[in-house]
Amino acid sequence: MAGGLAALLDDVAVLARMAAASTDDIAAASGRASIKAAGVVVDDTAVTPQYVRDVEPSRELPIIRRIAMGSLGNKAIIIVFALILSQFVPWILTPLLMLGGAYLCYEGAEKVWERISGHHEEATPVVEKGPDAEKRMVRGAVTTDFILSAEIMMIALNEVADEPFWIRAAILVVVGVLITALVYGVVAVIVKMDDIGLHLAGKPSPGTQRFGNGLVKAMPTVLEVISFVGMLAMLWVGGHILLVGMDELGATAPYHLVHLLEEPAAAVAGVGGVLGWLVNTLCSLVFGLVVGAVVVAVAHVVPRRRGEPESGSAPAEGSGTGGAEL
Repeated sequence: MAGGLAALLDDVAVLARMAAASTDDIAAASGRASIKAAGVVVDDTAVTPQYVRDVEPSRELPIIRRIAMGSLGNKAIIIVFALILSQFVPWILTPLLMLGGAYLCYEGAEKVWERISGHHEEATPVVEKGPDAEKRMVRGAVTTDFILSAEIMMIALNEVADEPFWIRAAILVVVGVLITALVYGVVAVIVKMDDIGLHLAGKPSPGTQRFGNGLVKAMPTVLEVISFVGMLAMLWVGGHILLVGMDELGATAPYHLVHLLEEPAAAVAGVGGVLGWLVNTLCSLVFGLVVGAVVVAVAHVVPRRRGEPESGSAPAEGSGTGGAEL
């Protein structure tokens, strides 16, 4: 009896150690996957505050909360489909990931073109759309989020594709929650920063007033910096996904060239690791920009040359071409 109890306790201890090890593995793998996917959502952090531009301050956080909950719903749906695909047709993950990478390159290149041409598409404030605007705006924001959420979860899944099914599921859930909390938590802070600055500016202390006014004045610059970094991040991540995917599918020359360029930088004593990463990142960014530029040309320039209006634009009066200028 005592021997049986001792054996049982030993088994329980072994299971506990295995569970603890699995928890550590999930945490570590979730961290790696989250870091890899984080580059995709930097731009979204700058774009989302535009949805609540000119909204009553009391409605800003509730709107962001609703978008965040919709984003979690998106990720839940995507996780289910991603796990099914990875379990039964794992070969399809690389092409799907590359498709998402091409979309990121397109988004990044289009933002580069917007900066060069001066044409910007901005979200219309809720107050300009009527009484049902909030529901429509949240629905539109959640729909847009679906694409980015799909890309985030596919990147995360690709990082842990070799893990057992339930470990993959747990990691994807952790990554989905972490990324959503990070993005919309930062968005909430950015949105309320103006209010915080105005509140501090009304304090009697001159130092506090200066700090509050500084916060208000700094917000446009902060959003611009985040948007610029997000643009570069999309080109880098998208280009890297395409290079690695092509290499896995047998088209090894492009990524082999990147490695050849990376090797001399990586050989520099002391800072070789950083320099090698920078060269790899720069090559991925340039490749992403080239691919994205081609997609942008196909999506915008070709329809206009055919005399067709661009998607979402009306023909200019007296003209057979799209009225919206790039």
